[in-house]
Amino acid sequence: MKLPRGPLRSRNFRLLLACDVVSMAGTAVAYIALPFAVLSIGGSAADVGYVATAGLLPMIAFLLLGGVIADRLPRHQVIVAADLLQGAAQGVSAALVLTGAARPWELAACAVLRGTGLGFYYPAATGLLPHTVPEGDRSQAIAIDRVGRNAADIGGTALGGILVALAGPGWGLAADAASFVLAAAMRTGMRLPAQPRPAQPEQAQAASVLRELREGWREFASRRWLWSIVVQFAGVSAIGAAAVSVLGPVVAQHSLGGARSWGFLMAGYGAGSVVGGLVMIRYRPSRMLLAGNIGVLILPVMLLALAIPLALPADVAAAAVAGAAGELFSVCWVTTMQQEVPPEALSRVSAWDALGSFALSPVGTAVAGPLLIAFGARAVLTAGGLIIVALSLLVMLVPEVRQLRRRAPSP
Repeated sequence: MKLPRGPLRSRNFRLLLACDVVSMAGTAVAYIALPFAVLSIGGSAADVGYVATAGLLPMIAFLLLGGVIADRLPRHQVIVAADLLQGAAQGVSAALVLTGAARPWELAACAVLRGTGLGFYYPAATGLLPHTVPEGDRSQAIAIDRVGRNAADIGGTALGGILVALAGPGWGLAADAASFVLAAAMRTGMRLPAQPRPAQPEQAQAASVLRELREGWREFASRRWLWSIVVQFAGVSAIGAAAVSVLGPVVAQHSLGGARSWGFLMAGYGAGSVVGGLVMIRYRPSRMLLAGNIGVLILPVMLLALAIPLALPADVAAAAVAGAAGELFSVCWVTTMQQEVPPEALSRVSAWDALGSFALSPVGTAVAGPLLIAFGARAVLTAGGLIIVALSLLVMLVPEVRQLRRRAPSP
C-alpha cells in the first residue's frame, strides 16, 4: 500500500485534521442556528448581539490562563476537556430551544459556558499542530488543515441553513453539540511526546503562572510586527463578529429570504476559503505579512455587498472572494507565528495574540444591534468596511510587516 506523502504521513496530523473537520462542521451549523434561534423565540437584533457577546467575554477572559495551561499540559488533552464543556453547553441550548422553553438570557448563559471552553481550546489548538509534523511540513500542514476546516465550513453552513429552515434552529444546535463530543472522542487517540516541564513545589504554582504570563507577554511585546497586527485585528475582528453574528443574519432575515439564504452565503465564504487554502498549499510568498495584509484589504467586499444588498448569487460571490482573501492572511499569519515564536512559548504568545485580536469583538456584537436600529444596516456595514481598509493601510506602514521574510526550514 502506498504511504501518504507530506504531512499526511503523520497519524497524529491525520487525527488532528479529522477532529478539526468535524468540530468546524458543527460550529458552522451553529453560526447559522444560534442567531435564528434567538430571533425565533421573539428576540430582537439587540438580543442576537447580546447572546453573541456573552460567548465572547469568557473566551477572552480565559485565553491567558488557557495559554499557560496549554504550555504545561498535553495540549490535545486540554482540547478534549474544552470540547466536552462546549458540547455540554450547546446540548443544553438545543434542549431549551427544542422544548420551547428558551429565553434569550438562558441562551446567553449557555454561551458563557461555551465561550469558557473556547478560551482554553484556542491556545492549545494553536500550539498543537507543530508537534504533529516535522518543521519542513508545517506550512503545508497549516494549509491542508485550513482547507479541511473550510471545506467543513462550506458543508456546515449550507447544511445549517437548510436544517434551520426545514427543522428549526434547535436541531442545528444539537448537531453542533454532537460534533464536539465526536471530535473529543477522536482526539483521545492522539499520542504525543510529553511536554518537558521543570518540577515545582506546590506553593510555587501560583507564582509560576504569573511568571509564565509575563514571559509570554515579553515574547509578544518584543515583536513589533506581532502586536501591530494584533491591534489592527482588534478592529477587524470586532467588525467581522458584528457582521457574522448580528448584521448579516438580520439582513438575511429581512432582505434575502432567511436562514437558508444566509447559510448559502456563508457557504460561499467557506468555498472561497477552500480555494484560497488550496492555493496556499503551493503558493509560499516570501514576505508573508505583506501578502497577508493585501488579503485583509479585500475582506470588505463582502460587507459592501451585504450593505446594498445585492441579489443572493452576487452576495455569495462577494463572500467567496472575501473567504479566499481571508485565507491568504490566515495561512501567512499562522506560518509566521510558528516561524518566529519559540515552540515552548507558542501557546502563551498565541493567547496574547487572541486576547488582543478579540478584545473589541464583544463591543462589536453588543453595539451592532443598537447601531443597526439607529442607522440602518447599509450605513453600519459600509462604515465597517472602510474602517478595515484604513486599519490595513496603516499597519503596512510598519517596516517589519513589509519586510519580514520566510526562512528556509532547518535541515
